[in-house]
Amino acid sequence: MGAGIYYFCFPNHFTFGGVTGLSIILGAVTDLSAGTFTLIINMLLLILGFIFLGKGTGIKTVYTSVLLSCTISSLEKFVDLREPLTDEPVLELIFAIVVPAAASAVIFNIGASSGGTDIIAMILRKYYKVNIGTALLFVDALITAAACVVFDIKTGLYSFCGLIAKSLVIDSVIENVNMCKYFTIVSKNPGPICSYIHNQLRHSATTFHAQGSYTQTDETVILTVVRRGQAVALRNFIKENDEDAFIMITNSSEIIGKGFRGV
Repeated sequence: MGAGIYYFCFPNHFTFGGVTGLSIILGAVTDLSAGTFTLIINMLLLILGFIFLGKGTGIKTVYTSVLLSCTISSLEKFVDLREPLTDEPVLELIFAIVVPAAASAVIFNIGASSGGTDIIAMILRKYYKVNIGTALLFVDALITAAACVVFDIKTGLYSFCGLIAKSLVIDSVIENVNMCKYFTIVSKNPGPICSYIHNQLRHSATTFHAQGSYTQTDETVILTVVRRGQAVALRNFIKENDEDAFIMITNSSEIIGKGFRGV
């Protein structure tokens, strides 16, 4: 995340809201650098988090916030980046969106955050009954709009595009990271299939007896969820060992239970 912000957001003045967006603007109108402001603001917010939330701030959030701030400050110190890497602003905008957003998605997926305005959201959620998402979006939009004044209209419009796209990329990455395959298998011979699921894939399954509405024959329905990499193996095993089996495969991005998330 630090690399994406430093190499693509800072030199192009892309402000997508949040602490880094505010730091870019403050860095442009003062003598301090954007990296320095990122470090200062994040540390102040962490202190506020401990004051108002106590341990609720979360050790993962503290660790990530400090590491991000120090990473950006270190890059500023050791990598002299006075201008954008390329002369293609759209290309730089794509990387400025995708790299930090993908990193944010990974962080969110392990139950942490990069601090910053997330700490403000946690404080507001604790003490006030307000729509947190709307409030933070409004603040991010104000910070992004300020780019039009501090820099120019083109930079501001690029920043607005980044603000909109960032959340879409985060949602997409989280969904793909957690993507699993949900199998519904109808078979007359469920034994080998269940054994393969248990012994080879190290997952369990749920079975129940059913009857075909047309043939009136007894069938067994097997329900199981496997990782994406295991789905191909399970599908091939069923096709090779039970040609009459009926298989339905569905994408699922949120599985909570033993062997998956939440346990």
